[in-house]
Amino acid sequence: MNIRKPVMSELDNILRIYACAREQMKKNGNPSQWGDDKPKLQTIIQDIKNEYSYIIENEGKICGVFALLFGEEPSYRIIEGKWTNDKPYGTIHRVASDGSVKGILKECLDFCEKQAGNIRIDTHEDNKIMQHLLGKYGYIKCGIIHVEDGSPRIAYQKCTLDIGRP
Repeated sequence: MNIRKPVMSELDNILRIYACAREQMKKNGNPSQWGDDKPKLQTIIQDIKNEYSYIIENEGKICGVFALLFGEEPSYRIIEGKWTNDKPYGTIHRVASDGSVKGILKECLDFCEKQAGNIRIDTHEDNKIMQHLLGKYGYIKCGIIHVEDGSPRIAYQKCTLDIGRP
């Protein structure tokens, strides 16, 4: 698989992937995390323009998408719980797959961990698949954060940096 930044002309493919992901979420008992309209079109366009967006290709076909942002994530300022550290971090958002290839999340996580050795990510309480996979890949459940609309999300963190822990 190959990971790269998309160009605006690939927007329709990215929208197709998000549509597939919303349907899969609904089928797997998670109808409300993204509902029928998330992520918002404007957010996806801004991700591409700001170069936060990445696509995952398999044999030349776009099959996954995610955003990787650096700097403070406003929704992560307040946590009911505790982050594993307070060092600078990258945040993964809007991970989606069209379901055609297994291992999209693992590819995303591996890539992001190479870009930033300290990663934070969150997911909806109904997204049992994501919760299971994050645990499987070494992410630690840190607590609950609230996203922009006030709804709660389970927050995870993984640090591969040597930050002086015993």
